[in-house]
Amino acid sequence: MLGKNLRKLPKIELHLHLDCCLSFDVVKKINPKIDIEAYNKKFKAPSTCSSVKEYIKCAEYAVDLMQDEKSISLVVEDLFEQLKAENIIYVEIRFAPLLHCKGELSSKEVVQIVDDICKNCSKKYCIHYALILCTLRHFSKNQSMETVQLVEEFKNSGVFALDIAADEAGFSLDNHFGAFDFAFENNISCTAHAGEAKGPESIKETLKKLKVKRIGHGVRCVEDKKLMNYLKNNNIHLEICLTSNIKTLTYESIDAHPIDKIFKSNISLSMSTDGRTISNIDLTSEYELVVNKLGWDLSDLKKVNIDAINHSFTTSEIKKELLKKINISY
Repeated sequence: MLGKNLRKLPKIELHLHLDCCLSFDVVKKINPKIDIEAYNKKFKAPSTCSSVKEYIKCAEYAVDLMQDEKSISLVVEDLFEQLKAENIIYVEIRFAPLLHCKGELSSKEVVQIVDDICKNCSKKYCIHYALILCTLRHFSKNQSMETVQLVEEFKNSGVFALDIAADEAGFSLDNHFGAFDFAFENNISCTAHAGEAKGPESIKETLKKLKVKRIGHGVRCVEDKKLMNYLKNNNIHLEICLTSNIKTLTYESIDAHPIDKIFKSNISLSMSTDGRTISNIDLTSEYELVVNKLGWDLSDLKKVNIDAINHSFTTSEIKKELLKKINISY
């Protein structure tokens, strides 16, 4: 009975990459030459990737399409349509504005375009949103600073936070300390990818040096009991993306994934898709996994949504509204 109603339940999604969510319909609108075979091959990850790096590479094709105002606007609208279809009531959308400057757009113009169309779509589809700007592991110090300064410039609009993403195993954090120090000094909220391609030491380094209160993925915390206790005792929130972790071979299967162990350890967590197209999923299908494979029930799903709201980067007024909707529906 629960399975049939999962799609209708209101949901919160905190970890979602804009350039990883292009439907075939929007790809065809931007480039009619791309057929379904090419789309499935290039925009979707294979059933298992050799690494996180191979998974991320799929986004390159999407980024190449998103280099002008019309294309970016189409992609954002397309995403909101996907979210509305499964009753996402609040979403945090992350992207790296510097990746969309291969044409004539500046990074500031990219952020303005995304924010403007998100505002329109938010009203049209009745979905609250917050934008998270990403610096990337392979970026220079200057690129990282440019990204955080864009967060500062747009923080009274729809931009709420800074993230660091991309190849965790291939690049250190060294180039990014300045940007995250700037964020800390200017009361900018932060999250960071860690504990996926690398183990618990990566999570500990990220928490210590970047001063974040949320971790993207963070699943390999289970390899360090002291770290798990630290996460619980310090209310560090993990943004967990099940199928993404399996696609990247962080874990071989849902049965091997530690989400249930993390959840039962009372560590705050939420569930997200990471990349809807790359992983070939939506959030409802992720819920179905924990219900059908791990025996989660409605109260468990309610808890992860409440944890997501409490750790979201939105306003207190919107949090109250979201909590009311979740409490009524679950």
